[in-house]
Amino acid sequence: MEITWLGHSCFRIKGKEAIVITDPCHPSLGYSLGKLQADIVTLSHFHPGHCYIEAITSEFKEIKGPGEYELKGTFISGIATFHDAEWGKKRGMNTVYLLEMDGMILCHLGDLGHLPASELIEAIGDVEVLFLPVGGVSTIGSLTAAEVVRHLTPKIVIPMHYKTPALVGDLEPVDKFLKELGIREIVSQPKLSINRSTLPASTQVVLLDYPH
Repeated sequence: MEITWLGHSCFRIKGKEAIVITDPCHPSLGYSLGKLQADIVTLSHFHPGHCYIEAITSEFKEIKGPGEYELKGTFISGIATFHDAEWGKKRGMNTVYLLEMDGMILCHLGDLGHLPASELIEAIGDVEVLFLPVGGVSTIGSLTAAEVVRHLTPKIVIPMHYKTPALVGDLEPVDKFLKELGIREIVSQPKLSINRSTLPASTQVVLLDYPH
């Protein structure tokens, strides 16, 4: 499996049988997605930074809410959550997605706005790769994000939805999250290639480069 960060909460996940794009973001955010090909596109909610399906030029299956889906050897579960810590009163709903691909479970938290309750932690279960918002403002921030990692204990954490030089808008930088986990220095990489046999024994944070 090959994972590439396209900016904000958007990733290209290329498995053996399918390509998944998560939360494609509108160019007004500062990230240029170009023309993308995908078999499956997941949308956590319908704010412009997360549902720009116009970037996808191929035929694809759009998944835009809670439920269970199966397509091209990929099993997807959407779990209803909130975009804020006030039961959705401020920003509405958010969908967390579990993707079962290539014998691994990936979890994309979308714009999760609250610390997961025990029911959600149980529903998510064991996760190999966690796509985690860390930038605060419209999602959980560094403190809560670090707590989520401790609760879910994934093998790999990929931070997303934070301030970069490309982003138009105000979010916390990823450094605050890394500091909460006691990580002083980390080198970002263009993409992540993994399979079950190369997963780390304990939780590892992977920083991916964004498009310039």
